[in-house]
Amino acid sequence: MAAPYLRARQSLTSAFRPRIAPRIVSQRPSFWALGNTAFRRPASTDSSSSSSSSSSSSSGTDSLFLARLRVFLFGGSIAASLYVAYYYVTDTRASVHRWLVPPFLRLVFPDAEEAHHVGTTALKTLYSLNLHPRERTAGTNLETPGNPLAVTVFGTELRNPIGISAGLDKDADIPDVLFDLGAAVVEVGGCTPLPQEGNPKPRVFRIPSVDGMVNRYGLNSRGADAMAARLRDRMRKLARDLGLTERDVFDGEGTDGIPPGSMQPGRLLLVQIAKNKTTNERDVKAVIGDYVRCVDRLAPYADVLVVNVSSPNTPGLRDLQATEPLTRLLSAVVEEAKKVDRKQKPRVMVKVSPDEDDETQMEGVVQAVWLSGVDGVIVGNTTKRREGVVPQGVRLSAKEQRALMEEGGFSGPAQFDQTLKLVGKYRKLLDAYSLQSSSESDAGAATQKVIFATGGITNGDQALRVLNAGASVAMIYTGMVYGGAGTVTRIKSEMIDKLSVKAA
Repeated sequence: MAAPYLRARQSLTSAFRPRIAPRIVSQRPSFWALGNTAFRRPASTDSSSSSSSSSSSSSGTDSLFLARLRVFLFGGSIAASLYVAYYYVTDTRASVHRWLVPPFLRLVFPDAEEAHHVGTTALKTLYSLNLHPRERTAGTNLETPGNPLAVTVFGTELRNPIGISAGLDKDADIPDVLFDLGAAVVEVGGCTPLPQEGNPKPRVFRIPSVDGMVNRYGLNSRGADAMAARLRDRMRKLARDLGLTERDVFDGEGTDGIPPGSMQPGRLLLVQIAKNKTTNERDVKAVIGDYVRCVDRLAPYADVLVVNVSSPNTPGLRDLQATEPLTRLLSAVVEEAKKVDRKQKPRVMVKVSPDEDDETQMEGVVQAVWLSGVDGVIVGNTTKRREGVVPQGVRLSAKEQRALMEEGGFSGPAQFDQTLKLVGKYRKLLDAYSLQSSSESDAGAATQKVIFATGGITNGDQALRVLNAGASVAMIYTGMVYGGAGTVTRIKSEMIDKLSVKAA
């Protein structure tokens, strides 16, 4: 009886028991289940495992080495690429400085003055970071033995006869940047005794079809005191770099003949000065006072002072080129320059207009130069004339035609022929006066007056032509606006190539 009952109970229990999924027992034995069996493997298994482990370890080491090598090569390639890019972009020979940067600035900044300020600020910032363009002569024709471009001016042997005219660095913000572009002469300014805004904007107009410009800045300036402060700070910094004081520079002690203005061997810093617009040009005494004040503030930091009496944008300024007022003005500047508390006194030059080309007018300027004791003449400035500035066959757009007719001074390649002609005339007149003075004096031959030429110079051939005509230095302005930071390097390279061909 018990057996049937037990069977019935088991059946009922199975019928009413919940359906539960069978538990899956892990096939991995526990550590305790393994006991010591893990350490009692056959010899063949131990050998195989050891070999496998060694192979795995070796493979891992190789993978780690390859990974590190890839990182090193990748990082090295990036560093090398950055260095090559830095070396290329900071070299004045780089094509981007001529074919990319100037067109880009013209495209992004339709206002020429705004583009000028952006360019100046960019160069100043890049210079502070040592990322600015600079001339590298190693491996180029500029590293020619004997330096065929060397020229002696005012007792200083210049590395080359190329200069940058005033206007690019109106307030002496970037003279060292411009020197690094390869120029041996840099002219800053023009500077007026008191700050002045200049003429209303817009006041600068491009004419790209002829690589020209019209400007009527009106000698905008921060004033002589502000420029003097910048030049003084610059001199003190460069003197400290040489282990000298400002007084050492003034006294010429420990400078090895380095010009006190440029503070660089083989280079000269010119500072252009002018009168304020509000000073009555008919009051010669007041005009002289303006220039003398500029000399007093700026002469200690200049190698050469440039007296600007030729700007077409300051009313009455060109009237000062008449012999009598010009002689009085230049004499006063020369006398004030001699008072500078410095062993090497600054030289004085006068900048004359390209429009005053009448023989009588030029003779009056030459007479004033000799009577006052001025050291030389800078021939050329912007011109008020518009005849012949557009070459035959060139068509200007309507915008360019309007720009050309704007009031102000024109500058561009079209000026070159006039510059060349004037250099030849002034050389002849100055030398003739020198011979006359020598014959009338018992002191021997008079020192030859120096000529710098500016106006329309854009290539090496033109530079050589003005030098052969009697100039000691060829200066550029608008050529750099359109040619970019590599213009000076390119002109010098073209000069050397042309001289090499002639020598051959």
